Amino acid sequence: MDFPTERTVIVTGAVSPRGIGRYTASYLAERGWNIGVIDVDHDSSVAVAEELATTYGVKALGYGANVTDPESVDAAITSFEAGLPQIVALANIAGVSSPVPYLEVTPSEWSRVMSINLDGVHNVSQRVARILVANRIGRIVNISSVSAQRGGGTFSKTPYSASKAGVIGLTRSVARELGEFNITVNAISPGPIDTDIMGGTLSDARKDELTQDLLTSRIGTPRDIAAAIHFLIGEETGYITGQTLNVDGGLYLH
Repeated sequence: MDFPTERTVIVTGAVSPRGIGRYTASYLAERGWNIGVIDVDHDSSVAVAEELATTYGVKALGYGANVTDPESVDAAITSFEAGLPQIVALANIAGVSSPVPYLEVTPSEWSRVMSINLDGVHNVSQRVARILVANRIGRIVNISSVSAQRGGGTFSKTPYSASKAGVIGLTRSVARELGEFNITVNAISPGPIDTDIMGGTLSDARKDELTQDLLTSRIGTPRDIAAAIHFLIGEETGYITGQTLNVDGGLYLH
């Protein structure tokens, strides 16, 4: 089935100025997607949406929602259904890091990371999937991490790696269940990306250190991930599903 002429993508975790979510929302809006912005802070979500609408001439709404709370997620998506064109795609980008060594991980830290990075992806995906199934068309892209495949080795450690491994399993299973409805579900596995989730702005020395483990001559930028998301939610990529696309400068091969 063809995409509607006017279509909306929901982007979670889209407020942080240096984050993948914020850059992705701008990248997609620039290319004609209407945007539903979800982040924890309502006022900031609304402000980002207003900026997108003004800058790119698209329709955009922001809603403050905690992705760990299904009722909060439902309220956000319901708002987007009422105020935006048909929801066709979802980019699950909201997430947190966890550099705590394994032997120091507390139950609360484990639950914090799992609830946001894995439960949050499920909560938003399930709510949006009901819309996509009703319309029999859609794209879901989840953000995993090369840490899930390598067992850490970047900035975050075990709780983060375990949660992001769970995202890959969730992606594959949901792709299998929703395929008959013309819905694709894929994951992107970023390597080192220069965002605050890496512990803050990276120094030149830290960038050089990280680059030594890559096959490319630089670490990644949010634009690299935004471009991959744009590709996977495209109308022409309906034959790609259940996949994990490594956007990692070759780190997984190193």
